[in-house]
Amino acid sequence: MPSYLEYLAPRLDAAGQLNDSIGIHEGRVIFAGEVDLLELVGRYGAPLEVSFCPQITRRITSMRAHFALARERTGYRGEFVYAYATKANFAEEVVRSALDAGAHYETSSAFDVRIAHRLWRAGLLPADRFIFCNGSKEPPYIAAIRELREAGFARVVPILDDLEEFEQLAGCAAPLLLGVRERKDAGDMAAGITYGYDRFGMAPDELDRLAARVAGTPHTLALYHAMVGSQLHDQEFWLGEVRESLAGYARLRERAPSLSYFNFGGGMPTGAYDIGFRFDYAGFAERLLREVAGWCGARGIAQPHLVGEFGRYSVADHGVHIFEVGRAKPGQPGKPPWYLLNGSLMVALPDILIVAGQHFICLPLNHLGAPAVPVVLGGRRTCDSDDFYPRGDTELVLPLIAGQGLGAGAQPAGPLYIAFFGTGGYQAMLAGEGGAHHCLAPEAPKLIIEDRAGERSTRLVGEQSWEDVLNELGYSAG
Repeated sequence: MPSYLEYLAPRLDAAGQLNDSIGIHEGRVIFAGEVDLLELVGRYGAPLEVSFCPQITRRITSMRAHFALARERTGYRGEFVYAYATKANFAEEVVRSALDAGAHYETSSAFDVRIAHRLWRAGLLPADRFIFCNGSKEPPYIAAIRELREAGFARVVPILDDLEEFEQLAGCAAPLLLGVRERKDAGDMAAGITYGYDRFGMAPDELDRLAARVAGTPHTLALYHAMVGSQLHDQEFWLGEVRESLAGYARLRERAPSLSYFNFGGGMPTGAYDIGFRFDYAGFAERLLREVAGWCGARGIAQPHLVGEFGRYSVADHGVHIFEVGRAKPGQPGKPPWYLLNGSLMVALPDILIVAGQHFICLPLNHLGAPAVPVVLGGRRTCDSDDFYPRGDTELVLPLIAGQGLGAGAQPAGPLYIAFFGTGGYQAMLAGEGGAHHCLAPEAPKLIIEDRAGERSTRLVGEQSWEDVLNELGYSAG
């Protein structure tokens, strides 16, 4: 039976890296080239959530550099705008890190606009950045947009989801830059695009009516928003969708010549969830610019400024969740043993339930010399039968620990610690920050590591207390 290190060896490159953010060096798991995760456990204990914000800076800086090089190589005349889709993670340190790295801001709700407004007032969101306001807009969302614009922020861009949204915004006292979102047709749905996207955007005839209506107002149509999906690995499919959306952009531009920004949507994949992930970001950026330039050139259309939305790509791999295996139990005959964790998987990682086939990179932080065996993880802090990982046919291999057939002299000393990677995008937002969680599982302590004013800063937010949870539920102290 090979040791865990022997099992892992074929997946390591010559430098000891599993991917560009996780490495094994001298028997230790090193994250982002500098963070010894087992050392953090020794200092702060487990469970522990780690938010390593310099990783956000690296991701954004890298993608902006890819597009800058692509513009240089292709002679593309439009700008490139990197927008952070804040719905991926609203935490203050995360959003601030994205802004510091040069990202523009993309919102999805009224509260989100309120955050942007506050950041602008505080001098953290520069006035030369765009704030793209996506999603269907109820009255509070409309009100927040109008207040931000009327307060003097000129580059807020409500992306209209229907004709009625414009009627609610038309009375804004200051002229607005407007975006529109295209509605995918039945053919796109059949091609496998997520069905949920069908409810967004406007069909061509609706866009025609909107253009005519806006033409008689102080407001300006500026942006055309296309959207394909998330985690798109197939470059040919993606570029094919871009071509179709460019046709819609060109059609609307005939009626609204002020249209000059083309949002190619989200979808940029991340390697945060898969050790074997490969995607040529630099190559895709160059292909995209050549594709758009060629398509527009053939039709005599000016090359638009390109906007990309980056949610998971920006923040997924800055987050790590660490747990301790508190108990091991035999599985049924012929089945893997259960490793029971001091936490809740469905609370910490809700995507395992919400997104079909969602997986995370999971590695042991110690006992790497013990035999490698398939296991199943279960959360001890819920009594829910769904609180387990992995799901489906995926196999998870970890070191064999005491009570699972090792000889008495070979049992590793001390508990096993494991880390889930790629937890920085959506997990905290879907589970909710604060409040009461399933089975009242408390939120783990959160270690926030960031760069502020050129200095590395570390702070720990303590574990959620039972008093806080009970107060949230209305149980006042007696």
